[in-house]
Amino acid sequence: MKVLIAEDDRHTREGLVEVLHSEGYDVVAAGDGVTAMKLFRETSPDFVCLDIMMPAASGYEVCKSMRQESPDLPIIFILSLI
Repeated sequence: MKVLIAEDDRHTREGLVEVLHSEGYDVVAAGDGVTAMKLFRETSPDFVCLDIMMPAASGYEVCKSMRQESPDLPIIFILSLI
């Protein structure tokens, strides 16, 4: 299963990648909304984890675009309370 993680905080992103990768998932990661959409179109993930507040495009904007292209794609939002 391919998972796309879109998270601008490097430590959170790397931690999620490490955990999911260790569980056997194929993981791609983006640090901003524009890159997330690019990777979404290039890799066709089975599941997406989106940060809400990201540079270039918010998680809400990215989610809306992904839903238009893939209505049944499972997406969860990541909320970091730092």
